[in-house]
Amino acid sequence: MEKTLRIRRPDDMHLHLRDGAMLHAVLPETARHFARAIVMPNLVPPVVTSTQAAAYRERILSALSQGADFRPLMTLYLTEATDPDDVAAAHGAGIIHAVKLYPAGATTNSQSGVRDFDRVRGVLERMAEIGLPLCVHGEVTDPEIDIFDREAVFIDRVLDPIRRATPGLRVVMEHVTTSDAVDYVLSGDETLAATITTHHLIINRNHILAGGIRPHYYCLPVAKRESHRLALRKAATGGNPRFFLGTDSAPHPDHRKESACGCAGCFTATNTMSILAHVFEEEGALDRLEPFTSLNGAAFYGLEPNQGHLTLTRRDDPVRWPEKIDTGDGPVTVFDPGLPIHWHVDD
Repeated sequence: MEKTLRIRRPDDMHLHLRDGAMLHAVLPETARHFARAIVMPNLVPPVVTSTQAAAYRERILSALSQGADFRPLMTLYLTEATDPDDVAAAHGAGIIHAVKLYPAGATTNSQSGVRDFDRVRGVLERMAEIGLPLCVHGEVTDPEIDIFDREAVFIDRVLDPIRRATPGLRVVMEHVTTSDAVDYVLSGDETLAATITTHHLIINRNHILAGGIRPHYYCLPVAKRESHRLALRKAATGGNPRFFLGTDSAPHPDHRKESACGCAGCFTATNTMSILAHVFEEEGALDRLEPFTSLNGAAFYGLEPNQGHLTLTRRDDPVRWPEKIDTGDGPVTVFDPGLPIHWHVDD
């Protein structure tokens, strides 16, 4: 028997669109279901100034198909040379909605990120004054720290000291992967929130490594053990308004994923809403899907909920989506949840 769920059009509060041919190929996959997205600035070269953010926004808008209803919410890439006045001016002009902190070397195109956090203290203090959120890739890059421990160590070594030194700074811990991060958010106040990805609700580290390496499940932060995945599910479906969707959908052409040193990232823009409906149904929390995808993130960023709606219908036949998205840079593999998904999005 069919089951139908109607929700406000969702927001993706952490998205990679890339640029050029890749942008043109993957943007329709997001714009089909999502009304807005916080767009990551880790291009090559990165988006570090208000002028560059405005130009990137125009390239995104120009790449939209006619009639598409999608609004990119731009960010700046934080460097040790970032100008606090430029950040404040960009925020005041409505050009940016957040600043992104990448510890140098933490993930894709993060080489220009921060090494000495004292050098960005002035920017963070200005952001606290004007209420501009800081989006954080929460991992240390110390090679002596085990990759599965880097999120927890980041909280203790970097994030908590930053928040204590900068009262009022609004922080989004992006793509959290551990119960440690969930507990830290729950211990905080209304200035601290977190995004949770689709794929981290589905896979644990066994899915990447057991029985052979599966490069299209490899992401950063890397998926952790099953106990952490269950903690993420509890946080996402539990109704706390400081957890919301950020897919971290990250397209890479297959030849860069399936290589001796493959890129990190899962491309989930195409099927996120169907997969999330499956997860929330499994957890007995379908009534909390709309807040997680459409209300909580908007509230944290000071945005009104979207006016449009999305209808999902559970049918006997599983959803069929393309295995790959063709791009001018090569095919991009769509995330495979590894199980049949019966929630169809009625476009």
